[in-house]
Amino acid sequence: MLIRTVSRKILFSIAALLLSATFIYAQDVIQSKQYPKNQLRYPLDIPPATAGSFGELRPNHFHSGLDFRTMQRVGFPVHAAYDGYISRVRIQFGGFGQALYITHPNGFTTVYGHINDFTPGIDKYIRDYQYKNQTFEADIPLPPGMFKVQKGDVVAISGNQGASAGPHLHFEIRDTLTQETINPQLFGLTIPDTKPPAISAIGIYHLNGNPFSEKTPKEFLAVTGANGNYHLLKPQVLNISGNTGFGITVSDVNDASANRNGIYSLELKLDGVTMYTFAVERFAFDQTHAINAYIDYPAFITAHRFMQKCFILPGSRISLYPQSINRGIMAFNDDKLHEVQYIVKDVAGNTSTLTLKVQSNTTAANLPADKPTGTLLHYDRKSEFANDKVKVTIMPGNLYDDLDFQYATLPAKPGAYSATHRIHNKLTPIHDSYDLWIKPDISLGAYAEKAVIVNAATGAINSTWEGGWVKGLAHAFGDYYIRIDTVPPVITPINIRNGSNMKLLRAIKLRMSDNLSGIKSYAGKIDGKWVLVAWDYKTKVLSYTFDDSISTGKHTFEFTVTDIKNNVSTFKAEFNR
Repeated sequence: MLIRTVSRKILFSIAALLLSATFIYAQDVIQSKQYPKNQLRYPLDIPPATAGSFGELRPNHFHSGLDFRTMQRVGFPVHAAYDGYISRVRIQFGGFGQALYITHPNGFTTVYGHINDFTPGIDKYIRDYQYKNQTFEADIPLPPGMFKVQKGDVVAISGNQGASAGPHLHFEIRDTLTQETINPQLFGLTIPDTKPPAISAIGIYHLNGNPFSEKTPKEFLAVTGANGNYHLLKPQVLNISGNTGFGITVSDVNDASANRNGIYSLELKLDGVTMYTFAVERFAFDQTHAINAYIDYPAFITAHRFMQKCFILPGSRISLYPQSINRGIMAFNDDKLHEVQYIVKDVAGNTSTLTLKVQSNTTAANLPADKPTGTLLHYDRKSEFANDKVKVTIMPGNLYDDLDFQYATLPAKPGAYSATHRIHNKLTPIHDSYDLWIKPDISLGAYAEKAVIVNAATGAINSTWEGGWVKGLAHAFGDYYIRIDTVPPVITPINIRNGSNMKLLRAIKLRMSDNLSGIKSYAGKIDGKWVLVAWDYKTKVLSYTFDDSISTGKHTFEFTVTDIKNNVSTFKAEFNR
């Protein structure tokens, strides 16, 4: 039975916060749809404060929800935001760790991530599934009538599971039909906020008709100001000519915490006309890697700098751009003085502005576009590069702009079965993946099925042997070569060895690792029967927790690990319980 208890004091606090938030929210924000603002409740009973905002910039993705702070503690009751039924639970090694999904009759689904514990009924359902399917990681759909909830029911306990940087509750609202994730603050679940965004720098990109790349001429200018009014640190009229893009470095804080969060919207105007709009209202998860088209990706890779480009690359497909003229690219070619204005808002409507004076120059605007020095690949069609040792195939949707593709062959690394192939460079992002074939320079013989393609910076990629080539699914450009993986994984027991007395211990603990292709699967058994061995993301410790099924006496524990190239290791020990 789920619990529905909320104290009068907590209800009063939440009501007061909602009233104050309504006043703040009444200011104008950009959105394509209206969302119900009086249906959902906050998932926690503590005053709402966030460690992360919706749409906030993260490495390789936009943040998909609100991270509610939990006072650096685990153990807070997590409440259903609205009536509905628990439709999905998920157990992961990383990611959310443990997550719960509630589908509501209003067309939305709420998600609760990094939780510590489920209710007893859900916990039993998950455990039965794990034993039936002999798996620790599980993504389990639940029948609509099995676990019904009402608004306010306690459905879980907050925690710190998975790839979290500290205790908090990750909370999302998704469109049930499309699974797009939507900004929770548009539903009235606002965070007290009277502070406008802070602008620290701008970028100017001299595109001149060329695709954007690390070679694009650009300059970054420092900005100063306060209370929503910003200007260049060195006031000046900017001499700019030809096709130009702009960028901005900006962050936001609210009244409830000191965390630097993301903004809600950004408008760029030229002489009073809105040329570009960005707003974090909603997006689909298959679009989230397009953050690498939104930011200046080369600046992020080389200096970890989040410069947000205010122009849209032609191959970027994400719903965070509700409007633009010429993709936000401005043409300065009339010898006139122009005004460029940034308007930045948080979701509460607090606004910061920055205005630039730009002098155009006709003569300098007529420079010819650069000619490719390598192979021209197009973002909107299948692109291929091939020679007798390497093949690259990139399908449409994986490049954000046309690319002057560069290739080079470098000397072989020790232990490699091929030369090192430089596939362009790491400063150009790939949205999802591309196919990479490399032909070995040394016969692989009986080890062909053990061959893997290795990225020199990040390690092995998923690889197979096909017709004399090693084929891999690559997610980034960089330096690649072939190696052979014949080394089995390593199992390191922590608190068990042959003959151990485990009577006073709560769990069997161990670690595992692999030197190259990575772990594919693992399994633990006691007396020949599969047992649930959980894998903790932060400590990398695997643990089997004893239950009543293990009787007093002598038992045999067996743990087997298989890597992606099917090399196998087994650890076996007898113990007393």
